[in-house]
Formats: sequence, structure tokens, C-alpha cells
Amino acid sequence: MAKIKLDAIDRKILELMQLDAGRQIAELASEVGLSQTPCWRRIQRLKEAGVITRNVMLVDPQKVNVGVTVFVAVRTSTHTQAWFDRFKAVVDVIPEIVEFYRMSGEIDYLLRVVVPDIAAYDKVYKRLIADTELFDVSSSFAMEEIKFTTALPLSYAQ
Repeated sequence: MAKIKLDAIDRKILELMQLDAGRQIAELASEVGLSQTPCWRRIQRLKEAGVITRNVMLVDPQKVNVGVTVFVAVRTSTHTQAWFDRFKAVVDVIPEIVEFYRMSGEIDYLLRVVVPDIAAYDKVYKRLIADTELFDVSSSFAMEEIKFTTALPLSYAQ
């Protein structure tokens, strides 16, 4: 993927598309001060450079009955590639785990899990620990979502 320099118009296109990727090119072009063809070309260039990685639809978790968010902190005493590969394989096949991070500090891995209720989380937990040797697993249930966005800050983009 080619590295490109982003100008103010590129950043504005990205800002608007992060809010609504389904926006019509004519509307987007008008909002950034371009005609349709140059706007479309910029979007294609951003895709080719890997700046835009995919277009997705966001689904309301409550409407699909996965309104409970659980943050799972995992610690392990084994730090081999084989252990990680096995753990990752387990995580990959559990659809309720929607985010997976390797961390610095006291926690080795952090997972974000979405489920309808505590009983459903217990099933996810049992699947997670069944095939993986873990030192410690700590679960925290989100009581309220205060801020959630998929839009990245673009003021740092160059």
C-alpha cells in the first residue's frame, strides 16, 4: 500500500465518511467543495493507499439482543508463540468477542465481549477457558455506555 499525504479535503472526506459511509458522492463532493469525479478519485486513492480499509454498517446492539458489554482482562503465565497461537485461535471462533488487544502492564490481553446477559457471558467464559491455559481472568460489566464512536480523530493525519 502506498503512503500518501493527506490534505484538508482528504481529511474532510474521511471525517464525513466516518460518520456515514453510505453518503452519496454528489452530496459528499458538495460538502467538501469538489465536483463528483475528483471526489470519487480521491476516495479511490484513499482506498488504494489503505487509508480507507473497508465500508461497514453499524448495528444497534440493543436491537440485535447483545446490549451487555463485558471487558475481560486476561493474564497468562505462558508467553510462547505456540500458546498465543492457540489462544488467538480460540478467540477467533467466539463471535461474541468483538475486540482483542495485547496490552502492556499487568494485563496481558483485553477482550471486549457483547452478549445479551450474564448467562450468555458465562457460556463465552467457559468456551474461552476450556481450551486455553490462563493464569487469571477478570470480567467487568459495563453499566452504561457514555461514549462510543468508530470515528478516528483526523487532526494527527499527515
